[in-house]
Amino acid sequence: MNNSNQSLSENDQGNTTNTAKASWGLIAFILLVIIAIGVAWQFTGSNTDIAKTQEPIIQPAVSVEPTPEKILDPAPVETEEITVVIPPAATSQIEELSVVQENPLPLLDESDNWLKLKLPEITWRKELLQLIIDEDMIRRFVVFTDNFAQGNLAYEHSPFVLPKGKFFPDKSSTSFEQTSQSTEGATIKQNVWQWSERSSERFSLYIELLRSMDSDSLVQWYTEVKPLIDEAYSELGYDDDFTQVLQDAITRVLDMEVPKSPMKLIQPSVVYKFADPQLEALPATEKLLLRLGKDNLLVMKSVLLELHEKLAQQANGISEG
Repeated sequence: MNNSNQSLSENDQGNTTNTAKASWGLIAFILLVIIAIGVAWQFTGSNTDIAKTQEPIIQPAVSVEPTPEKILDPAPVETEEITVVIPPAATSQIEELSVVQENPLPLLDESDNWLKLKLPEITWRKELLQLIIDEDMIRRFVVFTDNFAQGNLAYEHSPFVLPKGKFFPDKSSTSFEQTSQSTEGATIKQNVWQWSERSSERFSLYIELLRSMDSDSLVQWYTEVKPLIDEAYSELGYDDDFTQVLQDAITRVLDMEVPKSPMKLIQPSVVYKFADPQLEALPATEKLLLRLGKDNLLVMKSVLLELHEKLAQQANGISEG
């Protein structure tokens, strides 16, 4: 009996010890979970604090001895997704700033290389771009246009290379003598030739280049380069809007009338002149337009009329805005 009681006591003692060990293991596990949650809450705060501060969450390392039964995972921290809404006005400003940064205008003195890259965008006849003088292009355009608007030709500032062919009259037609009065009042006789439309063929490539340019692209390109054009125009001592000068130059071409009767030429010296005194008295710009020939002039008028209207629409849009 004593042995059995002693054996029972030993079993009870063992069971009690095992139960105690299991209880302490469970208690230790619960304590570790509570400690981990408390530490996480202390160092992370609430979700509202996270959304306000927008700072990265740094959890300190906690040295905890893992229990044999289970290795604890760190408590997950919930975060909220932040959506930033940019007002439309700010978006527009950001886009404009991006365009300025991506396509900044060069300095006027350094604009030739930049223009060489831009010119192919406005014509599909890229082989004809060789007609343009690619040196100091903006200043040439401004000076030549300013003079043209006043009826003068500044050949030394021409944006284009000179035609390769030379002017010649139609000498196949019968020449005859014409009497006229010299400046001294004396009567002189000289040969008179008919105008040759073949001599106008030397300008055909220039007209083809102009016709190959898209008017919308030209206006857009002009607007983009306008600050450099204004700078070059101000160098001449002007403070007016250059667009008006350009419109005046275009209007001079549009107002040019094509002679109804065949033109006649005389050669009192090395240079040919118009036999009609009224034609010879025209400004240099009009006489150049006459030398273009009827067909070339009509094409030029058509292209410039469309450009003139779109420049006017743009100017009205800016003034109304």
